[in-house]
Amino acid sequence: MKIVFTTKGDNWDSIMDPRFGRTEFFLIYDEDKDELAHYDNREAASDAHGAGPKTAQKLFEFHPDVLITGNGPGGNAAAVLEKTGIRIITGAADMTAKEAYEKYRRGELN
Repeated sequence: MKIVFTTKGDNWDSIMDPRFGRTEFFLIYDEDKDELAHYDNREAASDAHGAGPKTAQKLFEFHPDVLITGNGPGGNAAAVLEKTGIRIITGAADMTAKEAYEKYRRGELN
């Protein structure tokens, strides 16, 4: 299973980014291979409009099963993501990516 986190950095100790469309990074964890990768999404911060759908398109390229984020995607991005079958888990603000992963595995996130 592939899990993508919205974070403010590129490793397990990175703080979760509560935003989706303008998240600074995607941290991508492949549980089957036990591999961690990242994608730098900071250029989305300069988008005046449409950051959510553009970020959603980028997310599709990683073929995730699960997205773990803070507040969740906005309306436009949520509509796009809803059609993909990606499971969206929210409530992971104010913790590291590793903490969010552990809480997810224990079923403690929405």
